[in-house]
Amino acid sequence: MAGLCAAVRSRELGSAPLVYEKGTRAGGSMLLSSCVVWRFREWDDFRAECPTGDERLQRAVWEQLDDGIAWLESLGAPVVAHETGNPRTIGKRFDPRGLTDVLVHAAGDLRLGETAPEPTILATGGFQGDTGLVDEHIRPGGRLRLRANPWSAGVGLRYALSRGAQLSAGMHEFYGRNMPDADFSEEQFVPLAQLYGRVARVYNEHGEEFFEGEVSWSENDLVQATARQPGARAWYVLDEKALADEAVAERVAVAATRTDPSELPFATPPAARVAVRVKPGITHTIGGLRIDERAQVVGAHGLFAAGADVGGISTGGYASGLAAALVFGRIAAESALSAL
Repeated sequence: MAGLCAAVRSRELGSAPLVYEKGTRAGGSMLLSSCVVWRFREWDDFRAECPTGDERLQRAVWEQLDDGIAWLESLGAPVVAHETGNPRTIGKRFDPRGLTDVLVHAAGDLRLGETAPEPTILATGGFQGDTGLVDEHIRPGGRLRLRANPWSAGVGLRYALSRGAQLSAGMHEFYGRNMPDADFSEEQFVPLAQLYGRVARVYNEHGEEFFEGEVSWSENDLVQATARQPGARAWYVLDEKALADEAVAERVAVAATRTDPSELPFATPPAARVAVRVKPGITHTIGGLRIDERAQVVGAHGLFAAGADVGGISTGGYASGLAAALVFGRIAAESALSAL
C-alpha cells in the first residue's frame, strides 16, 4: 500500500514515478487483509497501547490519517464500512481489491516482477518472508507460518543497511494472528484467525500456562508470546462458557487442529470441552528502518521509506499498519520531491 500511495501522491505533485513491484501482482499484503485503516480515537490511548514507539512518528499518523482516508475516498476507493466496530478506534474499511485497483490506476507506470536498481522510496513490506532475518531478529521458538505475501523478504532492509541506515527499536516484534497449526491459503488469512485467546486457557506443549496477565484487545501480545514457546505452538483450551459466544464457536469450528482435551499430552481443567493447537502466522514485522518525520531513512541520505519497511511506530503494542503505510507513503513522496 505504501509504495502505491507514494506513487499516486508523486504523480499528483507533477512527477512521473516508476513503481517497481517484486511480485507478480500489485497490492502486497494489503490485498490479503480485511483492509481496515484506523487510528486510536484518543491520542493518549495510542501512547498507552504502543508505549515504546517513536512519539514523533505516532503523532504524524494520528494527526494525518483522517486526511489520508479522505484522499483515498477522493480517488474513488470503495468503502465497505464507515466504522471500525471498535469504540476506541476511528477509521474505515475498504474493499481491498477495489482499493488496490484504484491506486494502481492512479499510480501510472507499474512494473511487475522487477526491483529498482537505485530506489528513492523503499516500500517492500518488511522482512517477514525471509526466515533467516526472522530467526535473527525475532528469534521464535520454531518456524512461523507466513500470513502475508511471499515477496516481502527484507529487500528494502538490506538495501538501506548497505547505504548506512539505522535500525529502529522493536526488531524482535511482529504483528500476526494465532492460526490453526495446519496449512492455509491466502484466502483463509482472515477467516481462520483464532481470535479468542482472551477467553481461553492457553498452554504450551509442556502443559504450562505461559501467558501472565490479561490478553490485550488485539491479542498480538499473546501471538508474540506463543512464538517464543517450544516449537512456536500453543493449545487454546475452552469451556462451555467460552463456546457460548457464537463468534468464538464459529472460529473453533473451522480450525482443522481442534481436538478433544482428553487427547492432549497433559491434564486440562475438568470443564474443558475443546482444544485447538495454534501457531503464529506472521503478517508483518514491527521493527525495521529508522526514519524521521519526513520519512527520511536515518543514516542514509536521500533515501526514504514507508510501510512495513519502517519500524518503531507501534513498538510495545499494536496499531494499524495500513494507517502508517498510507500516511508515510504520502509523506515520503512529498519529501523525496522536495529534496530534488
